[in-house]
Amino acid sequence: MSSFDEKAATWDDQAKTKRAHVVAAAIRRAVNPTGATRVLEYGAGTGLVSQELAGSVGPLTLADPSAGMREVMHSKLATGALPASSRIWDLDLSAGRIPDERFDLVVTVMTLHHIPDLTPVLDGFARLLDSGGHLCVVDLVKEDGSFHHDGDFHGHHGFDTQDLSTKLESAGFTDVHVEQVYEVVKDGATYPLFLATCTKVGCEAPSS
Repeated sequence: MSSFDEKAATWDDQAKTKRAHVVAAAIRRAVNPTGATRVLEYGAGTGLVSQELAGSVGPLTLADPSAGMREVMHSKLATGALPASSRIWDLDLSAGRIPDERFDLVVTVMTLHHIPDLTPVLDGFARLLDSGGHLCVVDLVKEDGSFHHDGDFHGHHGFDTQDLSTKLESAGFTDVHVEQVYEVVKDGATYPLFLATCTKVGCEAPSS
């Protein structure tokens, strides 16, 4: 059982619910989705961000490798907290499994800093998006390592946003825009969160 499986049942506290509300509003402002926008939330956890987006977008697909988190999402489907049409996937792009599906918007919130090698995940996002689709990444600005201070953490201590922008461009994205959207308070310290929004590069038309 992963640590996220263990935390799933009590994940939806007041702080995370507020964060999801603010982050979803920032995403809506950034990409202006419609009722036809096909959305994938990667690393969806218990689905808090998708719950906030649900009234502003089209079909929702929520992906998380944690069985405990997916169990909570399934319970939300049963109670109507998530739209009945939502799909829940067991998906880990770092393992190289990329579904044969396309989306208009991929959202990932506080997930990438847990992933040591971002390359296959960012490449997976690009392959899952239609040309002109948007990727929205919300995560920690680079910090001193105190956010995850236990010895079992092997991810990133936040991100240098310029470095992340370069990685996004290398993965096939353009028009990268970064803004600060939230602050997490943890153990008396404040940690800024950024929203990076970018667009999947369209394929060039074949020459005649």
